[in-house]
Amino acid sequence: MAKFEDEENVKESNLEEQAEEMGEATWGEVFRTCCVHSPQEWGMIFIGIVAVLFFLYFFLVGLDLLGNSAKVIGGCTAGALFGDQTNPVAGLMIGILATVLIQSSSSSTSIIVSLVGADSITVKAGIFMVMGANIGTSVTNTIVAMGHLGDGDELERAFAGATVHDMFNFLSVGILFPLEIISHYLYYLSLACVGGGDDTREGEGSKWTGPLKKIVGPLTKTIIVPNKSVPKDIAKGKTCDGYYPVNCTDGILDAKHCKKVGLITCDKKAGCPAFFQDGATRRQDEISGAVCFVLGLGILIICLIGLVTCLQKMLMGMSTRVIYKATNINGYLAILVGAGITIFVQSSSITTSALTPFVGMGALRLEQMFPLTLGANIGTTVTGLLASLVSDGTNALQVALCHLFFNISGIIIWYPVPFMRRIPLGLAVSLGKTTRVWRGFPIIYILMIFGIIPLLLLGLSSLFTQDSKGFTVLGSLLVVFIILVIIYIVYKWKRGGLKESIIEGFEARERKNQSIKALPDDMDYVKSEIVRLRDHTGLPEPIPEAKKDDADDSA
Repeated sequence: MAKFEDEENVKESNLEEQAEEMGEATWGEVFRTCCVHSPQEWGMIFIGIVAVLFFLYFFLVGLDLLGNSAKVIGGCTAGALFGDQTNPVAGLMIGILATVLIQSSSSSTSIIVSLVGADSITVKAGIFMVMGANIGTSVTNTIVAMGHLGDGDELERAFAGATVHDMFNFLSVGILFPLEIISHYLYYLSLACVGGGDDTREGEGSKWTGPLKKIVGPLTKTIIVPNKSVPKDIAKGKTCDGYYPVNCTDGILDAKHCKKVGLITCDKKAGCPAFFQDGATRRQDEISGAVCFVLGLGILIICLIGLVTCLQKMLMGMSTRVIYKATNINGYLAILVGAGITIFVQSSSITTSALTPFVGMGALRLEQMFPLTLGANIGTTVTGLLASLVSDGTNALQVALCHLFFNISGIIIWYPVPFMRRIPLGLAVSLGKTTRVWRGFPIIYILMIFGIIPLLLLGLSSLFTQDSKGFTVLGSLLVVFIILVIIYIVYKWKRGGLKESIIEGFEARERKNQSIKALPDDMDYVKSEIVRLRDHTGLPEPIPEAKKDDADDSA
């Protein structure tokens, strides 16, 4: 443990000393590095840019395919989750789980806003769900960070860049969640903004499709098109089995003739996708969704590797301080840039996932990634605001404004004051360093934070909504037990050596994995050394055991 910390401290101090010795680059150096090249170099740069755009396009295709497939796989489950009238803790967990299932906070918040507008859930319940959606959306860029598993340095930086989004969301929820329960601050602030509520208001908005959807959508729509009405309808009481079997009139596969569709539907312009099947059952649609999910993940990883490789080739030989100078923009401007990009692509997941590889390869510092992710959180609220405009009354608009005010409040708490800003940054750096100890940590992190813990808390909170004294007492005892366990773990972590023993265990596992990986090369090296020593000393070649036995038999 001490050795690990010493090595990290030495590395950090060396980097700081190097940065001080080099000094900050000038904009003249940045201009010369960027724009002063020979014709041959300009040709190579053009080829590099084309390759980067190629991989970036299919990287976004993979992300879109991943999201569409998740909507197909988890559409029925997410709809059932949204349909529950819940307590605040359950609402928060439902927001997390539903967003993880459909891989899009924009989609989940739009569903929440629509359900509130239809009076299927209350405004106060919707507020806690959008808080959970904010947490759930960061799972995508955390998955993208795992594409750097092959390189320890890149994985550490990429995982820190991805989890700084998580840390901001967790810390914001940690403060604003209890504050909302106690004071209903977001509820009354948004209520004041909509003029105290007006149930007679008629929806006047229209759906807006972002430019990126128009670029990427035509390709992904030929593969799979999720039926986005399924989660909304199921949340309002409809069953998933009511969509099946899929039926197309006269067997003609197009949006006009296929009126009864399930989790996979047809597009009015693009027609029916490759994975659409007339007469399909729910199981067949979910299997198709799973196949497309794996396909999207494969495209994502391949394009991530290609994108990082091309960028590394293009930046090879460029001074680190020049790169840092070029990406070093004012933090508040970076927030606006992040918000603008997210409004353009209509997805905070796409924004943060596209930026994560740049952090991994060192082209973008964690301190610059942080305000960009904050801007992405602001930008993603626009989708919910647009969805609220087509709903009658003001309840939907009120929840959409709560989502916006929640993110603005979080930024006010965690960004302007440097001391507060260092808390989420420090936590993200610590998580990044953990990957040095064990590269499998990101997998455990994703499963625990975005799956197991929300499910356990959802189950625990449901005990208090059963209108039964027995379940309430059981839930209370479990809460007390969990609190005691947490106190014990914190004590052992701080004073009892738990932290040291866990890190030592992870280090031992990592050393074992590295040793096994290096074993073939080590064996080849040992063999070459034996041959060299035999040649040097003149020792005869050893006689194999089989030949010895034959010689003894003949004798």
